[in-house]
Amino acid sequence: MLSRWLTAALAAALPCLASATAVAQKKYDPGASDTTIKIGNIMPYSGPASAYGTIGTTEAAYFRKINDEGGINGRKIEFISYDDGYSPPKAVEQVRKLVENDNVLLVFNPLGTPSNTAIQKYLNSKAVPQLFVATGATKWGDPKNNPWTMGYQPTYQGEARIYAAYILANKPDAKIGILYQNDDFGKDYLQGMKEGLGDKAASMIIAEVPYEIASPTIDNEILKLKASGADVLFNISTPKFAAQGIRKISEVGWKPMHILANVSSSVGAVFKPAGFENGQGILSATFGKDPTDPQWKDAPDVKEWEAFLDKYMPGVDKTNANYVYAYGVARTLVQVLKQAGDDLTRENIMRQAANLKNFDPGLMLPGITVNTGPSDFYPLEQEQMMRFKGDRWEMFGPVISGEKKGS
Repeated sequence: MLSRWLTAALAAALPCLASATAVAQKKYDPGASDTTIKIGNIMPYSGPASAYGTIGTTEAAYFRKINDEGGINGRKIEFISYDDGYSPPKAVEQVRKLVENDNVLLVFNPLGTPSNTAIQKYLNSKAVPQLFVATGATKWGDPKNNPWTMGYQPTYQGEARIYAAYILANKPDAKIGILYQNDDFGKDYLQGMKEGLGDKAASMIIAEVPYEIASPTIDNEILKLKASGADVLFNISTPKFAAQGIRKISEVGWKPMHILANVSSSVGAVFKPAGFENGQGILSATFGKDPTDPQWKDAPDVKEWEAFLDKYMPGVDKTNANYVYAYGVARTLVQVLKQAGDDLTRENIMRQAANLKNFDPGLMLPGITVNTGPSDFYPLEQEQMMRFKGDRWEMFGPVISGEKKGS
């Protein structure tokens, strides 16, 4: 009789125990609950880098898609994105608002080297993830000193080392002129080029001309570089200035080997306003597909991307590379949140972000995937050279890594 009673009691208690265990396994930090995951973001919707604003609007659209499909593990994403105008003081103000007023779980894909530099110390002191930073500065991959900050795209220094290798192989007697934005973004690329050229940098680089982000134009800087006698131009500028520079170079009849930083390789945001005829032969490097290139027209990931844009962002210019970038990085965050399961603590978010193995976010060039580890906070490290022809980029050469030799 007693045995039968114990059996019945245990049977009745088991569902309760299982339920209690399930509840106990759920862990939340500010910004997460049974129903919601709050994601914060800052983006230059206004100001000199406003061409990048489409990244934020695309991410918002993608998270709407995820919510329409039921969310992540049953939770809806609340995406809170503020304009920082590409201004470091404004970036600090907006990020403080996200963390202290909106109580977001993490700050995702904040854009711009100056803005991210300004908020990095604050977010690390608060132990809030600064995740998949939208800039290629090398400093975003330092888990020892900044364990709450992780980059996303290939580093600017790594990309510049790829260009240096190309110059050494194809124009070893080059006279190089460098145009660069006078901040951490420009100087990171500059350092990578010098590292890539090695002991030849001093003799091959004959002019370094900075420009200020607040300048209305870079016409004078282009004229200085032309006058230097440079026959190779390494153009480290953001989209507004890149388009200006391409037009001015054509206008003055200068014909250097023109290498353009990937951040300004968008056909829609740079080459259309600059005039396709003025961009012929420009070189750059990339890690993502151009979905408007006929070679990818039947690729499943391209069709999926097009269906997403047609439904959630109808009528947008599909030649704008920002839509490709934003789609991939948003999908990568979704993967991290899926992996986190019911442990939606900031610590576990970073743990899962550092545990991505051969993840394909879609629209990557063949052979390129996202990989991270506890000591590897550089998710993407490979790129392929490309040349602008007609109204699009043509890839050439192998997929190569810009990692520093010996690292």
